[in-house]
Amino acid sequence: MATKWFFEADYLQACNCDYGCPCEFEAPPTLGNCQGVGVWRIGHGKFGDLALDGLHLGFAAHWPRAIHQGNGTAALLFDEKAGPEQRDALVRIATGQEGGMPFEIIVTTVSTVLPFQYVPFEFHFDWKRSSARAGDVAKIQVEPIKNPVTKREEGVRIVHETGFIFQSADVVSGAVCEANVDGLKFSWPNKAAFVAHVRYGN
Repeated sequence: MATKWFFEADYLQACNCDYGCPCEFEAPPTLGNCQGVGVWRIGHGKFGDLALDGLHLGFAAHWPRAIHQGNGTAALLFDEKAGPEQRDALVRIATGQEGGMPFEIIVTTVSTVLPFQYVPFEFHFDWKRSSARAGDVAKIQVEPIKNPVTKREEGVRIVHETGFIFQSADVVSGAVCEANVDGLKFSWPNKAAFVAHVRYGN
């Protein structure tokens, strides 16, 4: 039987699509492929009786076409400060072994999983002006989208009731979206990004 787990987390995501990301509307990626990074900072969570509070989890990934068409390559990033049991719990969650959204769906779209990365995380959460770094292998920095005419900050929010990574999020600019992993390197500044608070579990 699967171990019961859940976590609540602040979440940052950035990718190579134009602002808003057509993938959120079941449309093809802007460039025909998807490259992106995401980081969760767990505020409160448990794997069985094991606490996951304060730990981080992230990914860098590439899909050659739309995500649902599969054949993706992913690097999973785990918080180096996690103890052995916590590391095992995060691995089991992120690889979909214990079921639960969104991981049980994401893993079905990935055919190549690169070696796990255990790295220090930095996570600064200031909603639309947030940033995260996973060692030297992934980095995200977001900022408000600016009106191209007035240069004023835009307020854009998406509600995706059937979304499995988030159901609601602020739409922002990914000022920095970088991955630097052997087999997965890219940089896409000033493209699509989201900020959300999520709750997952099985």
